[in-house]
Amino acid sequence: MAAAVPLPVMLLVGAMAVAVMLVGAGAGAAGVRGGRRQQPQQLRMGFYAKSCPAAERIVGDYVRLHVRRVPTVAPALLRTHYHDCFVRGCDGSILLNSTAAGAAEKDAPPNLTLRGFDLIDRVKGLVEEACPGVVSCADVLALAARDAVAAIGGPSWRVPTGRRDGTVSTMQEAVRELPSPSMTFPQLVALFAGKGLDVRDLVWLSGAHTIGIAHCSSFADRLYSYPTAGNGTGAVPPLDAAYAANLRQRKCRMGGRDAAVEMDPGSFLTFDLGYYHTVLKHRALFRSDAALVTDPAARADIAGVVSSPPEVFFQVFARSMARLGAVQVKTGSQGEIRKHCAVVNS
Repeated sequence: MAAAVPLPVMLLVGAMAVAVMLVGAGAGAAGVRGGRRQQPQQLRMGFYAKSCPAAERIVGDYVRLHVRRVPTVAPALLRTHYHDCFVRGCDGSILLNSTAAGAAEKDAPPNLTLRGFDLIDRVKGLVEEACPGVVSCADVLALAARDAVAAIGGPSWRVPTGRRDGTVSTMQEAVRELPSPSMTFPQLVALFAGKGLDVRDLVWLSGAHTIGIAHCSSFADRLYSYPTAGNGTGAVPPLDAAYAANLRQRKCRMGGRDAAVEMDPGSFLTFDLGYYHTVLKHRALFRSDAALVTDPAARADIAGVVSSPPEVFFQVFARSMARLGAVQVKTGSQGEIRKHCAVVNS
């Protein structure tokens, strides 16, 4: 993979601004690679500065208040934003309800455990009171995800605004477009490439699982059927045997298929490097996470970031989140500005 052009960037890390130089592959802190900058058309910082100057403050204040009360709101909003961007781009289509005409994205099997819809509806209502018909649901979701992660001590990132809301949401597209926990590394790379995201984005965005949980049903293939490590190129390492036995005999046996397991045990509400340590120890619950170490460059990136200060991970994650938030956005006269996030305008 070609090295990126050196680029000084300033990213907010928690409450502290850290100036760093992101360079290409094989350079920078412990060899950690950053992603290339993506320039979404017609998205810009301060898009609502004149039309709704209080918009970002309203979103941020509400989200921070609720994350302090219920910290699990943070991973919920981040996951919902992620799932939104992977289907039809970051257009708020994940927020639409199913209708008599067909099932929407939120009712697709991969999305049945998504949460945070009510919170987004409430935030959108507050924004509508201040500035009717101005701020899109897609922007509210993008801002809320960023603010929620920052509120639990994670990184912050620039969120240019100006997204428009989509008017189409189908269950079938969600099933087809969303990454599956059982995907191989080549499958993940191809899926991300289709969204304009590269291998580095795949590695760093997977780090969001540091504040994630998984249901036993989503990694049953790892618990009860082990692939043989080392047989053929890219074979996924099996789940650590002792860890798998513990999960089978206790958590997943007592709680059943719907039992929730922390993806970063012991610190699943702390945005840290624990997830990557888990991957390197072969304790990743999803086959798709374990697959990261089957690629030499991806494994080197993970090894590099875990040996670096936490700020480095914050930095590359923030950069890739900014790129994710620009995927296939609708701007200008495309789409609409929904009055209510769950339904298209009549």
